[in-house]
Amino acid sequence: MSRLLHLDRSLEDLEGERWPEPSAGTTRLVRTVHALRRVKVGALTVDDLRTLIAQDVGLPFLLPVALDVLRDDPLAEGRYYEGDLLSVVMRKSPATWSMFPDLRRELVAVVSSLPEVPEELTTEVGRFLDRADRP
Repeated sequence: MSRLLHLDRSLEDLEGERWPEPSAGTTRLVRTVHALRRVKVGALTVDDLRTLIAQDVGLPFLLPVALDVLRDDPLAEGRYYEGDLLSVVMRKSPATWSMFPDLRRELVAVVSSLPEVPEELTTEVGRFLDRADRP
């Protein structure tokens, strides 16, 4: 898939921007996000994707990768629970999805094809599908 040709590069490489090192006393999350920006996109784990996407980091590069993961395993699990990657991706704002309408359609297809929705995702799935139906 041509949109995934960037898997051998890091977000720093792809964005052409190196963030300054986090200062002393920054949170673990900030240090983690900074470190993950230096990892090749293709080497990111489900939990790494969940973390970065939740922080709105590298979305043009990471949402397609996340969709590939979710297409194969809609309930892929990072650190917290079955479907936590799906949960984070579905919670992206309507403004985000307006920039990536093809990915939104793919996500709607993935979510719509779930044979059974885990209880902890029921509300989020309903909200996402409701928003996805709006222009």
